[in-house]
Amino acid sequence: MAFQQGLSGLNSASRALDVTSNNIANASTVGFKGASTHFADVYAASLSGSGASQVGIGTSAAAIVQQYTQGNITTTSNSMDVAINGSGFYRLTQDGAVTYSRNGQFHVDSNGFIVNDSQDNLTGYMADASGKITPTTPTALQISTASIPPKVTGSTSDGVTAGLQLDSTESVKTWVNPATATTAPDTNSYNYSTALTIYDTLGNPHTLTMYFVKLDPAANPPATAGNSVWDVRYQVDGTNQSAHGIPPTRLEFDTNGKIVSPTTATPTNVSINLGAVMTANGLTNSATSPLAFTINFGECTQYGSDFSVDKLTQDGYASGNLSGLSIGPDGVVQGNYSNGQTKNMAQIVLANFINPNGLMAIGNNAWIETAASGQPMVGTPDTGTLGVLQSGAVEESNVDLTGELVAMIVQQRNYQANAQSIKTQDQIMQTLVNIR
Repeated sequence: MAFQQGLSGLNSASRALDVTSNNIANASTVGFKGASTHFADVYAASLSGSGASQVGIGTSAAAIVQQYTQGNITTTSNSMDVAINGSGFYRLTQDGAVTYSRNGQFHVDSNGFIVNDSQDNLTGYMADASGKITPTTPTALQISTASIPPKVTGSTSDGVTAGLQLDSTESVKTWVNPATATTAPDTNSYNYSTALTIYDTLGNPHTLTMYFVKLDPAANPPATAGNSVWDVRYQVDGTNQSAHGIPPTRLEFDTNGKIVSPTTATPTNVSINLGAVMTANGLTNSATSPLAFTINFGECTQYGSDFSVDKLTQDGYASGNLSGLSIGPDGVVQGNYSNGQTKNMAQIVLANFINPNGLMAIGNNAWIETAASGQPMVGTPDTGTLGVLQSGAVEESNVDLTGELVAMIVQQRNYQANAQSIKTQDQIMQTLVNIR
């Protein structure tokens, strides 16, 4: 009987060595999960043997169980590399077949699909034209390389927002209109100036320059006695307000330095005659004219401190080309454009299983579901039991080389010991044969 026991031990030790060798071979495989061998003893079914009289007939490799512990996360130079920190698998498709993987080494193919090295498509939810993502049935993620269209300044209620601090100790100035439409104003006729870029309906940039002039309240009475008054004069692309019809804006501040007119609730309406501006500069422009938007001066103050521009924003932008992609911890894929804008394009989904050890490994860092694993539970990263994503990083193999090398030595000794038991049984049999 010892022959059978020893042979089963040799087979089991050999199987365990195979598993250990496979772990070592994949120590550098991204997303690989090491496995361990589970052994079970074997007993013969017998009516006469029971209890303490039973003698086992060997061992068997009962199961090869993968260890789904977290691997170390290492940063890379590829923004499309994604690591899962926590539970879950990427959901991949190819020709309708669905597989699952922890390997997040992705890239964009010639058709715009996000794929891995095996050309499996990463799946998730696609965003609509406005960038809104609605969870539906996961589909292959495809990135659009189309340019983003321009957005005219004033297309939303934001328009232009100007938050400035005007020095209350400044002296009164007298505004002098420039001699010609393209002449810059005399620096002695204003206290401060600042500028920002605005955009027309074709995405053409225009420079809006604002000049702040402190007025004599006696000659320019404020609505409330004792308040301070300033005028805001304008130039667009170096042409004076007379060329495009923007009247000056009157700012009024109370004795506490707070602006009382115009307020945030009543922003200044601006209408620019682009035709006059372009003609003054010897150019033509087929954009919609006039260019109309609001300027919100409600965040301006007038204290006894130096002039500063605390906020100067506008809601328009030029057209832009796709310059890169970024992936957030929640799996949202954003397109980054050359005009500084971003747009949601898709969202990666993850899948988890009640029994991940029931998954069947099919190679190429992929598994498929089985009856033992249960059906996949699909959701977005950082929800429920699903982990978060880290862009520009990969999850290394969770194989512990030191532990595997020790395990290899142990299995080698097990193999030698089982071989020795067969040798001993052979010697006993030889002794019996030689009895005369």
